[in-house]
Amino acid sequence: MNLRWKQEPWLFVCAVAASRFAFRSHDLYDLDSVNFALGMERFDPRVHQPHPPGYFLYVCLGRLLAWIFHDANLALVILSIAASCGTIFVIYKMASEWFGPSEARFASTLFLFSPLAWFHGIIALTYSVEAFFSALLGYVCWRVNCGNLTWVAPAGILLGISAGIRPSSLLFLGPLFLYSLRSARPNRRVVGITALLVTLAAWGLPMIAASGGFEAYFGALVSLWRLIPSKNTVFNSSPANSIARACTIVFIYLLSFGGMSLALWGALKRRVPTDRDKRRFTIVWVIPALCFFTFIFLQFVNSGYLLLLAAPACLWLGFWASLGYRDCTWRVPLKQAVITGCIAINLFIFFKSPFYFSYRSVRQFEAQLEDIREVLPKLGAADNTIIVSFDSHFLGYRHAGYYFPNYLTVEYPEVDLRAGTRIFAMHHRDTSLLAALPATPYSRFVLFPLPGGDSSYDKYMVSVTRRLPDSRLNTFRAGGHDFVTGPIALLPLLFPISAKAKEQGVYPSLHSSTPDVNRREHLALGNR
Repeated sequence: MNLRWKQEPWLFVCAVAASRFAFRSHDLYDLDSVNFALGMERFDPRVHQPHPPGYFLYVCLGRLLAWIFHDANLALVILSIAASCGTIFVIYKMASEWFGPSEARFASTLFLFSPLAWFHGIIALTYSVEAFFSALLGYVCWRVNCGNLTWVAPAGILLGISAGIRPSSLLFLGPLFLYSLRSARPNRRVVGITALLVTLAAWGLPMIAASGGFEAYFGALVSLWRLIPSKNTVFNSSPANSIARACTIVFIYLLSFGGMSLALWGALKRRVPTDRDKRRFTIVWVIPALCFFTFIFLQFVNSGYLLLLAAPACLWLGFWASLGYRDCTWRVPLKQAVITGCIAINLFIFFKSPFYFSYRSVRQFEAQLEDIREVLPKLGAADNTIIVSFDSHFLGYRHAGYYFPNYLTVEYPEVDLRAGTRIFAMHHRDTSLLAALPATPYSRFVLFPLPGGDSSYDKYMVSVTRRLPDSRLNTFRAGGHDFVTGPIALLPLLFPISAKAKEQGVYPSLHSSTPDVNRREHLALGNR
C-alpha cells in the first residue's frame, strides 16, 4: 500500500505530461504568446516585447528552452507542460497530507481533466507556471503555518520567483506568505521578508535596466494600467460591472471542473465539518485574487487568471467528492459510472466546446493561420507589399508581424503619442514606430484577415473597408478568408495624419521614443 501511494503521484504526473504533450499547440496561439516570443528575442516592455509588466523570469526561462528546442512556441509550451506536471504533484501531496489518499486521487483527477488547466498546459502563456508557484507556495506556507520555520526563507524566495513570472502573484499570494508568518518570531519574519526582497531585487534590477530605466519601465506600466484595467473598476464604474465579473468567475469555475463542480453544492447542502485552520488558510489563499477579479479587472478571455486558484479548488473539491463517494449508498458500478460521466463532460468541454480555451479552437486557429501563410505571399511580394493588420488576440497585428517577418506590417489605426501621431510597425520580428507612411519601395497593401466565423470581426472589417473606395480594391476569397488588397495610394485614407507627415525613413528606430508606446488606444477586439 505504501509503495502504491509513492507511485500514484508520479502516475498522475505522467498522465498530465502525456495528455498535454499529445495535444500541444504548434503555433503561438494568443497575442500575448507572440509578445513573449518577441521578448525572448529583444526584451523591451515599452514596445510590448513583452507587454508590461514584463514577466522577466518567464521570458528568461523561455530563452533558455528556446536555445534547446530552437522554437519559441515549443519552448514556452514545454514550460507550460512542466509547470502542469509540478502542479498536479503538489496537489496530490498536499491533499494526501490534508485529507488522505482517496481525496488526493480525486483532487489530482480534477486537475488532470480540468478543461481550463488542460488548455493552458498546451499553449504558450504564463498561467500554468503561475498555478504551479501558487500550489508550491501554498504547500510551503502551510508548513510554516504549522510551525516548521525552516521553510520561512524558501517561502520568501518562492514568492519572489513567482513575482518574476507574473508580478501580480506578489499581490495575490503575498497575504498568504504574511499570514503564515504570524506566529513566527520577529527574527524569522525578518529572514522571510529579506529573502523575498533579495529575490525581487535579483531579477527586478536587471529587468529595469533592460527596460531602459525606472522612468521608462513604470511609465509604460502605468500607461497600460490606465488604458485597460483601470477603466471599469468598482471605483469608477457601475456596480453591474463587478456583478458581471463575479458571474464570469462562477461560469469559468463551472467550465473548469465540469460535472465535478457539483461537489461544492453537495458540501454546502450537507455542511461538512472541516478543520478550522485549513479553512482560514484557504480563505487567505483565494480571497485576494477573487476580490481583484471581481472588483478590479477580469474578462472571459483572461480566464487563465483563475488558475492561480486551481490548487486550493482541487484540494477542497477532491475532499468533498471523495467524502460524497464514500457516503453515497449507490453501488460501486453506479458510482464509477457517475465519475466516468463527469470526466466525459470535461472531455467534451475541452475537445468540442466553442470557447476559446478548447482544443477545437486551437486547431481552428492553427488551420486558419496555415491557410493565411499559404495564400498571402501569393498576393504580393514582401519587397512591394505592406500588411495592414489589427489589434486582436487571434490573427492580429502580432501574428501578422511574427509569421510574415519579411513583410513590413503596420497596425491600424495610427495612434497619438506625446511625440506625435505614429504608426506601430513590425519588420523582421522587431517592433518599430513610423512617423510617416513609407512612400517607397511599396506599391500595394493587403489587409490581414481576422478570424473567420465571428460576426464581431466581420463587422469590424467592413467598417475598415468602408473607408476605402470599392472601385480600387480587389478581394480574393481563399482558404476561407477574404483578402482585401489595394494600391498604396489608398493608405492615407486609413492613416490620414501620418500621411501628411514628412517621411522619416521606412524603418526608424524606436529606441529614442519607446516610453510613449503604451499610451496607445487599444481596439475592442482584445485586451490583455
